Parts: sequence; C-alpha cells; structure tokens
Amino acid sequence: MKLKLNYIIIILLFSCGTKVSKETVNSIEKRQPNILWIVTEDISPTLSFYGDKTAKTPHLEALANESMIYDNAFAVVGVCGPSRSSIITGMYPTSIGTMHMRTGKDIHSWGKRVYNNEAQKTDLQNNPVIEYSAVIPENVKCYTEYLRINGYFCTNNQKTDYQFAAPVTAWDENNKKAHWRNRSKDTPFFSVFNIGTTHESQLWKKENLPLTVNPKDVKVPPYLPDTEATRNTIARHYSNIELMDAEVGEIIQQLKDDGLYDNTIIFFYSDHGGPLPRQKREIYDSGLKVPFMIKGIDGEKGRTDRMISFVDLAPTMLSLAGIEPPNYMEGKAFLGEFKTQPRDYIIGTSDRFDEFTDRIRAVRTKRYLYLRNDFPELTKYKDVSYRKNIPMMLPFLEMKDNYQLTETQQLWFQTKTNEELYDCKNDPHNVHNLVNNPKYQQILAEMRVKLANHELNRKDFGLTPESIMIQEMWPNFQQPITETVAFTFEPETGNKVALTTNTKGASIGYILSDTPIKKPNLNSGWKVYYKPFRVQEGQYVYAMAQRIGYKESEITKVNVK
Repeated sequence: MKLKLNYIIIILLFSCGTKVSKETVNSIEKRQPNILWIVTEDISPTLSFYGDKTAKTPHLEALANESMIYDNAFAVVGVCGPSRSSIITGMYPTSIGTMHMRTGKDIHSWGKRVYNNEAQKTDLQNNPVIEYSAVIPENVKCYTEYLRINGYFCTNNQKTDYQFAAPVTAWDENNKKAHWRNRSKDTPFFSVFNIGTTHESQLWKKENLPLTVNPKDVKVPPYLPDTEATRNTIARHYSNIELMDAEVGEIIQQLKDDGLYDNTIIFFYSDHGGPLPRQKREIYDSGLKVPFMIKGIDGEKGRTDRMISFVDLAPTMLSLAGIEPPNYMEGKAFLGEFKTQPRDYIIGTSDRFDEFTDRIRAVRTKRYLYLRNDFPELTKYKDVSYRKNIPMMLPFLEMKDNYQLTETQQLWFQTKTNEELYDCKNDPHNVHNLVNNPKYQQILAEMRVKLANHELNRKDFGLTPESIMIQEMWPNFQQPITETVAFTFEPETGNKVALTTNTKGASIGYILSDTPIKKPNLNSGWKVYYKPFRVQEGQYVYAMAQRIGYKESEITKVNVK
C-alpha cells in the first residue's frame, strides 16, 4: 500500500504544542508507580505535624502518620508564578528568565495567551515592562513531557502559572475536570490537584465567612502588630487551612474508593510560604519554608532534615518513574533510581513583585540564612496594591505612619543593610541580623562563598533590566511565532510519519484520529511527539509546534490516502 499525505493548514487561536528533545527514553513496559500531588497555596509549616496545633487538620494528620515529613523544604521564590516555574522545569527562575512576578495572565489551565503590549510597570531603570510569556532556553522542557513519553497519564487541576503559557504536551488533561479517573485502564498516572483555599486572596474573599479558629488562640509573629485586625486575619488564614484540609480528605477518599491508595505515592506541599505581610514575597523563612510530606508505597515514614528545594521536584519525579533526569536540570533528585547526595544549602531569589522591582539573593543552610541585598537603598516593604486588600494591611500601615510599631516591626519598612545573616535555630522569625556580630564572621564568609559558587558560570537574568530581557525574548516587543510542522512519510520504516519544525527548541504535539476533527482545541488530547509513528490509510494527523514563550504554530492537518 502506498500512502500519500494531503496537507491542510488550520489556524487555532490560543493553542500550543511541544516536541520533547531526544533524551534517552526508558522502557514504558516496566511497572511505574502512580503519583499524586496535592498542592495548597500560601502556607508556612503552620500545621500540627510541625508543632502548630492551632488549626484542626484531621485528614492531613492521618496522611502525615503514614508519610515522610520534610523539615527543611523550601521554595525558591516567595510567590507563586516564579516558584511554579521552578517546579515545572527543574530550573532556577533566574536561570531561565521567569523570576519576575508576574509576566502575563497565563495562570490557570492553558492560560489566556493574550498579552497587553501597553506597559503597566517599569523595571529598575524605569523602562516600560509589557505583559509577555517568558522565552526560556531552548533545551528546557516541562518535565511532564518526559513522563508522558514514558507512558504516564498526566493531569493538572488546574493552576499552572509558570510565567509562560503551558504547552499542550505538558499535560494529557489541564483543566478543572482533570483527573486520574479519565485515563486508560492500567495506565500509570501523575495527577496534580491545586487547592486555592489558602491563597492570600482568600483572606479578604472569605472575610465574611464564619471563623472556625478563635482569634484569641492564634500566635502573632513578632514582625506583625498584635491587634484585633491582625488576629482576625490570622484566624481567617487558619480557618482556611481547616477548609483546605477537608478538600485534601475528599481527594484522598477518591483515591481509596478507586482502590489506588496503597499503590500511589502522595506528595503534599504548599507552593511557597505564608500569605501574611512580611511572609509572601519575602525570602525569609516566612516566605520560602513550606510544609512538605510524601506518603510512599514502601511504608517508609518518619521525619527527615534533608534539605530540598523546589528545583529538585522535577528530577525527583523523573527518578521515581525510572527516568534519568536530563543534564540541564539544576535540581537534584532526592528519591528514586537516580537519587543524588543531599544538598548542603538551598538558594532563594527575589526580583520584581507586581509594580515594584528589587534584587535579593539568598542562601539557606540547615542552620543559617544569608541574604545579599543588591539594592540596599530600597526598603524590604513594597507597596504592592494587591496586598492592601488583606484586612489587616491598612491598619498595619496606619500604625507605621503613626509611629506605633515596635523596633522589630519597623525593620520591614526601613532601607536594607548590604547583607543579612540569621541563626534560624535561635531566631526562627529572622529578625535579629547577625551580619555585624564578630562571632559570626566565619559563618558569614562561608555563606558568601556558597552564593558565589552558585552564581559561578550560571547566567542570572535578574542582572538584565527586565525591559531589555523582554526585547531579547520578544524582538521589538512582538511575540515570536513557531514555524509550522512538516510531515515526512517513511514507507521503509513501515508506513511511519516523522514530524519536524524549523524553530529551534520547539516541541511538537499531534493527534492521530480515524475521523476528522471539526475544531481541534487545547483539550483535544494532544500527544507528545518524540519519534516517527505508524499511520494507516484513511487516518487524520493533526500537528502543531511551540517553543515555550513563542506563539504556537498553525495546526497542520494531514489525511493519509
């Protein structure tokens, strides 16, 4: 049978596609574990299994009793977008240009994919900053593409917020209905459920709901004023934690109902630290340190002080699936076949947050936290308009204006020292700067070396003014467009079709169908292309390509005759 390819080009707005680079693809025939992520937002380790019993969380406590609890787990950035970009790529946001919060409106599912070219913000040189989708290095992919190549059914429900529009080949399903239950029988799954109940915005959006935690029972950190407004806001946050716990229980019950609980690895963590002022957006422990636990399928449980960073999640996921992480990933696998030696420290970064830009770099060991403030003339506090919606925020600012704050509380509003050093064991709130203490000069020198070693031979996009970086990604502030997919028929390989695109770093997604698809869309079930595949006479092939940060290509349709 001699097959011919008849081409049709289809324009699809708001679509995308990927082609995973030719990494070593392990056999998908061996048994691979099911993996579930339950990801909450904006909480520090303020849970009972970390010693804070303010909120009642029976479902999380039950899970913790069967899990390995990590006492030293850290986000890279104290805010969702850059933090989530590190998770999906295994890269530091500063290494791939995703460190500024936020780039556009690609927050949920496949994203808006529309960018306002009228500047709403400025960078440190007062240059205009438009909305954009970050163009990351061409070799960097969403790690889930490697899982999908190796036979995993990957779902995300539904927050993405990667600082770029999620490519369709990142997920089999990526919407509010995404679920492991939609997979084919006996297919291993990786499913992510994102719970937004504890997000910063819920401090005001749920303000009028009944509190389930008494404001009198909460602990107020020393950097916040102990007022009725503060206590009510903190009580709202703990009440939201209790609501989140119920949602966790529902997801776990579904797993049990399906008979999958015992053979599924379950991760629970928050996407960064707490939502309160001087927590979110900071790279103190209040902004970076997170609750983190893993229920394995081997019965291992307890506690570990091993340090993990969110850049470690991507290589760890691949390692658990028996896939060797690609060399470009900056994270270290801490579980699985390709587990590495424990890290000695984690890195934290801080750049633009909404309307305000700064640049801070941090190193955290098990005991100490070191910060280098590249612009000490700027205050730590940023007058972010979004944060002012928090009920306690305006009273807090009024107290500042009326000189009613303690010395510790005033620190947030003062200009910074060039460096900061904290003993996190004796000063868990990071309010006593030891940088000028003679007893700690050796430790200070060691922390400087750790940061210097990290920065050696590694590009930091934060050193480039954001407006200039955008022009390097999007020449003349125009989003580049990925070139369309070309088809090559290979009869000598058994009626197989190869797909290519001329855009370097682009990935390709495709659909193989026995019948024509009237209007292919982002939820049409795009597969990851990584090698030629077999086609039959009469079948239809749809393909599109996208380099992350570029606009996706037009869809190419082929009817095999």
